[in-house]
Amino acid sequence: MRTSLLLLAALAPALAAADPAATSPRADFLKLIDRPRVPLAAETASPVAEGGLIRIDFSYATEAGQRVPGILIEPASAPASSARRAAVIALHGTGGKKENELPLLRELAQRGFVAVAIDGRYHGARAPGGKGDYAAAILRAYRTGREHPFFFDSVWDVMRLVDWLQTRSDVDPARLGLIGISKGGVETYLTAAVDPRIAVAVPCISVESFRWADEHDSWHSRIGTIQGAFDQAAKDAGVAKPDGNFVHAFYERVAPGIDGEFDGPSMVPLIAPRPLLAINGDSDPRTPQPGLQECVAVVRAAYGAAGAADRFELFLQPHTGHRVTPEGYARAEAWFVRWLRP
Repeated sequence: MRTSLLLLAALAPALAAADPAATSPRADFLKLIDRPRVPLAAETASPVAEGGLIRIDFSYATEAGQRVPGILIEPASAPASSARRAAVIALHGTGGKKENELPLLRELAQRGFVAVAIDGRYHGARAPGGKGDYAAAILRAYRTGREHPFFFDSVWDVMRLVDWLQTRSDVDPARLGLIGISKGGVETYLTAAVDPRIAVAVPCISVESFRWADEHDSWHSRIGTIQGAFDQAAKDAGVAKPDGNFVHAFYERVAPGIDGEFDGPSMVPLIAPRPLLAINGDSDPRTPQPGLQECVAVVRAAYGAAGAADRFELFLQPHTGHRVTPEGYARAEAWFVRWLRP
């Protein structure tokens, strides 16, 4: 039976009451990002054939004033063994857009998947003013406490995307995968943690402990992705030399709990026992190794306790900073093939 986003939100308080220790982060996160729902009102352009594949541009509504544009690519031929195909959603990183994911979408479609990408909040076609829109939105969130454009709002958009995919006759709702790069990787593990409709997750160059980074002066690279908003926030607060304490205060305004209740060591284990492949660089300053390993230890324990140790893997790309290598992408695609059976 398909699970709707409305049902997920409705069940969250009951789940927390039944087992507060196990379900509180999931229930609390769903409560935090919940907002008035609007009809999806999906619009799809006419299919366009390209090299044995079909491309469909689409859009859908997630809340008042927010329409999300996306791209769907699938094989032109009918599936060999089923009327529905497995689907994989790809999320871009900071400063990116859905079109950046086209090479990956085409690779996935050639393997038999329905492949989908969307623009994140204040990115791509959702940033009419350019890249400065994202920084402006984060600064506005810091000043007002409203909106959560730093990761959280895009999680909502992805969950609503799943709602739409479940209505499509070409998509198998039981075989949905999610992959994200950097910012999109954080959004991947947060979404998979709270939405069990994500059957397989591959967060890339993103799994870490934000708290560890705060406490060990290793936050600079991550904050560097939104440096302008952060610097202005520090100026607003009269902080001349920001430290880990101010980083925490900043996060509490723009993404409350990202270095606490909703940090990697709390959220990533909630994906168990569903298949999870984490891809990180061994010298990535944005996901420092001690914080990554702290998170991985908790995740391995969760998968072991669930009797699903073979469903979690960490691929630590050698001699690699903040990027996904060709081998990393190959492993991600193989992971989806293994577990989603396109």
